[in-house]
Amino acid sequence: MQLDVPSLDSLELGGKRVLIRVDFNVPLEEVEGAPPRITDDTRIRRALPTIQRVLQAGGKPILLTHLGRPKGQVVEGLRLDPVALRLAELLGSHVLKVDECRGEVARQAIAGSEPTTTVLLENVRFEPGETQGDAELVAAFAELGDCFVNDAFGTSHRDHASVAGLARVLPSAAGELLRAELEAFRRVLDDPARPLVAILGGAKVSDKLPVIDNLLERVDSILIGGGMAYTFLKAAGEEIGASLVQDDQLDLVRAAREKAAARGVDLLLPSDHVVADRFAADAATQVSDGIPAGWMALDIGPRTRAAYVAAIDAARTVVWNGPMGVFELEPFQAGTEAVGRAVAGCPGYCVVGGGDSVAAVERFGLAEGIDHISTGGGASLELLEGRELPGIAALRR
Repeated sequence: MQLDVPSLDSLELGGKRVLIRVDFNVPLEEVEGAPPRITDDTRIRRALPTIQRVLQAGGKPILLTHLGRPKGQVVEGLRLDPVALRLAELLGSHVLKVDECRGEVARQAIAGSEPTTTVLLENVRFEPGETQGDAELVAAFAELGDCFVNDAFGTSHRDHASVAGLARVLPSAAGELLRAELEAFRRVLDDPARPLVAILGGAKVSDKLPVIDNLLERVDSILIGGGMAYTFLKAAGEEIGASLVQDDQLDLVRAAREKAAARGVDLLLPSDHVVADRFAADAATQVSDGIPAGWMALDIGPRTRAAYVAAIDAARTVVWNGPMGVFELEPFQAGTEAVGRAVAGCPGYCVVGGGDSVAAVERFGLAEGIDHISTGGGASLELLEGRELPGIAALRR
């Protein structure tokens, strides 16, 4: 994976209007009679180093972001006012929220703001051309700034107007967050200390097979958990009861196992399970080597947990994407928690990506033990697949 993207050092920031694409797509909670409340400000915090660096250099940060999926319409509940308030608290300086993201209103607001002000433009996905990479919208954004910084790793796999589009028309660089993300995945994919262990979970094996195919060229071991494991087990001829399965993926799974064997990669699958008679927190459960007819496996069992923990303990590089079971329900969280604690305690370099894995890290209070927690679920998955992200490629033009 190439890292030859220009850094902030390559831009003249002093006295410049610096358009920064950030990812402030934060979770909101509706509050009766009050504006929506941000329930997790991690993405705002992770953007602070780039914003502060522009301010310290004497530039004016002009922030572009999306929030939610308004589908090209103005949705009052997805305006960025709560984000602006939280950003001002975190920065400790003035943030000017503008109710438009283009045109004369935005232009005048930027021109009239104090030099030390951070300007937050309105939700770019209120514009129907944003997700289409519309050239006219790119031009409208571009006239608001002198240069462009992409610091939105979480949307860099999208060829959108405010992501890849701006990088093609303005002097551009990667922000501090984006470069940190790329460096973390470079350490996993291009220059890992060995053994390199990948932990992959989640519901659908179809989502992870491209990742497995790419990682089989690189890793020493792959640990499989979550719903996707049961397509692997069925492909190996095992009975899986009522567990989740994708029958149309069985041949591809067999091919992946053959490739792993040919390359000498250990591909570990669950050998015991926590099974339930239905998908519910109050279901009847048991630990079982096999999966009885009519029952479904919803977590890895204790013997599998021990084997996976041992593999992680011996690793010197770990990448984790996807939970081991339905960890949101207490009876089925032990596998994900055990794996998470092993990753956090591993002496090697550890990267966690994917929304569910990150949620598990937060749920079990493991963040301090993880070397890098990615801000991009889809973007990190595409990097693990070996794909080039449009928002990154545009910076290299």
